[in-house]
Amino acid sequence: MRSILIVRLGALGDILHTIPVAAALRTRFPDARIDWVVDERHRAMLDLVPVVNRRLVLRTLSASLPARIVEIRRNLVSERYDIAVDVQGLLKSAVVAKLSGASRVIGFTAAHLRESIAGILYTDRQDPAAALHVIRKNLTLAGALGADTSAIRFPLRIPSSPVVDVIRARAAHHRGFAVLNPGAAWASKRWLPERFGAVAQWLRRACDLASVVTWGPGDEMAAAAVVASAAGSAELAPPTGVSDLAAVIKEASLTVSGDTGPAHLAAAVGTPLVGLFGPTDPVRNGPWSKADLTVSRFAECRCHHRRRCSAARWCLEDISVNDVTETIKQRLEERTP
Repeated sequence: MRSILIVRLGALGDILHTIPVAAALRTRFPDARIDWVVDERHRAMLDLVPVVNRRLVLRTLSASLPARIVEIRRNLVSERYDIAVDVQGLLKSAVVAKLSGASRVIGFTAAHLRESIAGILYTDRQDPAAALHVIRKNLTLAGALGADTSAIRFPLRIPSSPVVDVIRARAAHHRGFAVLNPGAAWASKRWLPERFGAVAQWLRRACDLASVVTWGPGDEMAAAAVVASAAGSAELAPPTGVSDLAAVIKEASLTVSGDTGPAHLAAAVGTPLVGLFGPTDPVRNGPWSKADLTVSRFAECRCHHRRRCSAARWCLEDISVNDVTETIKQRLEERTP
């Protein structure tokens, strides 16, 4: 095998769930060129993945559709890939895989595609029916190429960050710090800021942990509301890029987050995680390690996989502060020798 192309355009959590595919393929084909096509908004995450040779950027924000097709086609055909692996399962990702000119284009069977029409562009279709977690589902594509998929590995190279030094200094009088992440792209995945604030107070009182509230574009108000309700137990994180965020989460003693990128980043770097789940299934999207825990209302949720809840009361509202603190206590006790 000379060259392999992975197509997973975004988003952050989905890219993290695909990194074990790249790791498995690198082990199976140590001398092959392994490239990855990614949306320009998420390129920075792939810079932390050393098993990838080239990161090919699809310019979805800074180029017109005709221009981006011509550009990505030009970048792909020069390599002459043997195999393209579409992990995303959308028509646009399947088109990108096909544009590579690879003689084999591998994707999922129609029932497991986000857009079933994508399947007409594949030469090989893999059925992941027995896989419950999305990472295990993705790994079946690597397994189709003979890779060992028994282990889930995240080969990440996270550089040091001055943001970590700032947070360490703030938490100097505590045993460490926890990361609280209240934001999410879907409104239905966001827990109440005042409850995050109450958790921060409990973490300081019961665990001697300071709390750092992380935020991304559009999350500033929610993060500020957590800090305001924490009675001095939480501070706003400095602005962070993906590399800074990874370094902060890796240094943390705990991460508490809804189903969004920072939660999956914590799982990838091995930081103890408590995930809060409502419209999405933690069996599929939750922490892959059995050590990490979730508080879920998926079974009761009436708005499965919807960005906004249409019910009078959304399911995450039924998760109490006590539900979360008891789960944190269990997670941290399991970590203690």
